Amino acid sequence: MELRQLRYFVTIVEEGGFTRAAARLHLAQPGLSAQIRQLEQELGQPLLDRSHRSVTPTEAGRAVLPYARAALAAADAVRQTVDAYTGLLRGRVRLGLVSGATGQAFDIASFLADFHDAHPALEIALTEDTSERMQASLLAGELDIALLGPTDELPPPGLTFHTVIDVPLVVVAAPGDPLLTPPDRTSVPLAELRDRALICLPRGTGVRAALERACAQAGFRPRVTFEAAAPALLARLAARGLGVAVLPKGEDGPDGDGPLRTLTIVRPGIRARIALAWRATGPTSPAARVLLDSLRDSLPPVSPHRAITSDGPEEPPSGRP
Repeated sequence: MELRQLRYFVTIVEEGGFTRAAARLHLAQPGLSAQIRQLEQELGQPLLDRSHRSVTPTEAGRAVLPYARAALAAADAVRQTVDAYTGLLRGRVRLGLVSGATGQAFDIASFLADFHDAHPALEIALTEDTSERMQASLLAGELDIALLGPTDELPPPGLTFHTVIDVPLVVVAAPGDPLLTPPDRTSVPLAELRDRALICLPRGTGVRAALERACAQAGFRPRVTFEAAAPALLARLAARGLGVAVLPKGEDGPDGDGPLRTLTIVRPGIRARIALAWRATGPTSPAARVLLDSLRDSLPPVSPHRAITSDGPEEPPSGRP
């Protein structure tokens, strides 16, 4: 068994097939297939199910996968430790990002470009997904760091959250909507959204979870008739009169004399939060630790509280306040 075979196996699982994995690894597909067959013969069990359109791990493959990732992480850590003595940062960091997570508050593209200029030998794999799935991916070791919207007040056991954005939820309505009467109102009680057609982010996002949790406490279920991952699209749907959009403040489109009006949700107020998330034991590689520290410097916390685990405030893994 060779490390490169384990890397091939993990890459095929991550890409869902041999063709995409071969392209990512810069290998010919027949050679990749031959290496996996050799690994399976040595282990005495098939690791991949090739009977469907997408290649998936078998039961044995799922059992092997975390150990393969751990072996690769250990080998990468050896290389990165040696590189640290020369001041060169190498490796691959997997960063998750919930769609619309930062909006105007943080330019993720500029941050990644600057980080790449500082560390050109470091590869960053960027993935967009729901907050719920990214929490599971962090725990499974499939992501190193994520910017997500917490779906509960406390992170799941095994994760640490560092809140970087904390804003109220608002509703966005088109001119003529009954919610805009009287015309000088700036807020709307949550109860007035009962039975209204709402436009919101999908389930699995922090905003949707916060809305559903508040509505449940108020005794009703929100009637979401349109959902999309891009806040700007939600605002456009509201502008066409398809409902009122529920969005974090700052993602709510034009206000004042513009085509849309924004009202803050009150009684109760609902908060939309974005947090940096990582495993409570800390990132496993020096590269991931450097990226995490850089993100924390670029996204200062909204309060002086320390990072939060499921057990409460805790020192971050780097020992920084």
